[in-house]
Amino acid sequence: MMPSDKTILLVPAPRKVADIFTENQLERLRALGELRIHDDAPPTQAEFEALAPRLKILIGQIDMPESRLRMAPHLRAIFNVEGNFLPNIDYGCAMSRGVRILNISPVFAEPVAEAALGMAIDLARGISRSDRYFREGTEKYGLDANRGAYSLRQQNVGFIGFGDLGRAIVPLLAPFHPLVKVHDPWLSREYIRSFGYEAATLEAVLTSSKIVFVVAGVTSENQGFLGREAFASMQAGASLVLVSRAGVVDFEAMLDVAATGHIRVATDVFPVEPLPLDHRARRADSLLLSPHQAGALNATLAGIGAMVTSDAELISRGLPPCLCKVAQPETVALLRSKPVDKS
Repeated sequence: MMPSDKTILLVPAPRKVADIFTENQLERLRALGELRIHDDAPPTQAEFEALAPRLKILIGQIDMPESRLRMAPHLRAIFNVEGNFLPNIDYGCAMSRGVRILNISPVFAEPVAEAALGMAIDLARGISRSDRYFREGTEKYGLDANRGAYSLRQQNVGFIGFGDLGRAIVPLLAPFHPLVKVHDPWLSREYIRSFGYEAATLEAVLTSSKIVFVVAGVTSENQGFLGREAFASMQAGASLVLVSRAGVVDFEAMLDVAATGHIRVATDVFPVEPLPLDHRARRADSLLLSPHQAGALNATLAGIGAMVTSDAELISRGLPPCLCKVAQPETVALLRSKPVDKS
C-alpha cells in the first residue's frame, strides 16, 4: 500500500506540536501516511472510530484500551511524547497484536543529569545557602562559611535506580573519581558491575554514601519506599538529590529528617505541582528547591520530535526503533508515574 493508505495520528497534549516538531519532521511523518493532528484536544470517540481502521502510528498519550486497539488492525506503534509509560493502555493486548509502545524519556536524561550534578555540588558546598545569607546580611567568610562543607572528590556516591538518568549522571561525576554503589532491583549485578560500579543493597547505599542520587521511577512496588528510617540511616550531613519522581519517597518524612539538619536535600519534583504557596518546604533552610525544571529546555523538547520521527520511520520500514525507550512486558504494567501537565 502507498503511505497515504494509512494514518499517523498526532495528539501531543499536554505538549504542543510546534514545541516538539519542526516542519521538516512533520513532512517526514506525512511521507509515512496521512498526518492527522489534534493539537488542542484529543479526537472524540466517533472521530477515533472513523480513523482507527487506517491508523498506523499514534503519537500521543490518549487512552488505548483493548476496545480501541481492536479497532486499529494496522496499528504498529504508540509514542508517548510526555515522557512516561502511563496506565491508560492495555499493554498486554497491544503487545500481543505486535504494537510497540515507546516513550521519549531518554531525551531528558542528559539535561536532568546536569541539573542533578549542580544540585549535588550546591548541597556539598553551600553555594545557594551562602547567597541567601549574603542577601540577608548574615554571611560568614572563609572557613567559617564552609563549616560542614565537603568536596565531591573521591567521595562515596550512591544511586537508587540506574536507568537512563543514572547512567547519564555518572560520566559527569567521573572527574571527581567517586566510589559508586548502585541499588536497582530491576538490574543484575553483572550489568551494574559492567560499568565498574558496585551492586549494593538499599541499606548499603544509604548508610555508606555521602551523596545519594534518587533516580528511580515510581512503580506499584516502590511508592513511598524511602521513608523516615531510610533517611535517618544516612550519614550525618549527607546529601540526597531527588530528580526522578516524588512518589518514590515519603515526602513529609523526608522534610522532617531534613529539618533536623541530619541530611541535606535537593529536589526537582514534588507530590503536587505547582507546590502550594503555604507548603512548609518553601520555608526550609535545609532544602534546595527546583520547580521541576531540570529537563525543561527548548533544545530538549526539540529533541523529542527528532527521536519520534526517526523511530517512526524505522518502524514503518519494518525495522526496530533505536532512540526511544521501548516498553518491556515484564515491567511496564508496574509503572505508576503521574502524567505531566506542563512542558
